[in-house]
Amino acid sequence: MKKQLTRDKVLKIIQANGCSKERLLSILLEIQQASGHNSVDEEWAQLVAEQVQMPITQLYNVLTFYAMFSTKQRGKFVIEICKSTPCHVTKSDEIVKMFGDELGIGISETTPDNLFTLMHTGCVGACDIGPVAKIGEQVYGNLTRKKVADIVASYREVEQHGYDTAANLL
Repeated sequence: MKKQLTRDKVLKIIQANGCSKERLLSILLEIQQASGHNSVDEEWAQLVAEQVQMPITQLYNVLTFYAMFSTKQRGKFVIEICKSTPCHVTKSDEIVKMFGDELGIGISETTPDNLFTLMHTGCVGACDIGPVAKIGEQVYGNLTRKKVADIVASYREVEQHGYDTAANLL
């Protein structure tokens, strides 16, 4: 079930953060999380820019600079595959293929059910267990085809049943 974000809800988020440029990242993260599609729509970006009194171009610089933000709809769970040199050397491309095979998508694509988006990311600081994947704040390392299948199944179960079994896959 998709959340419906309204102008009033966005204004409440902005006001709860003091309409402050200094709280811009928090405002944008809250809006993105409340959006139901893991992104910040143009309409809401414009409203934020007006409320914190900054040019829309400057706000878009922030939205496009930080990898945690998106202006395009993404899945509920964003799977980020580390593309740093250590992970590349330990075959992160194979991990991308494993997730891609499991989900039926490629890099920068979203599953038809809008549950998963597969992306590259910079170093997540877990080189000792690389190559790694990150979903939300959870980092998964020493990945195998079985672990990847289990991770995907776990997040599907979280979505279906509403409890978190994904954290048990470390």
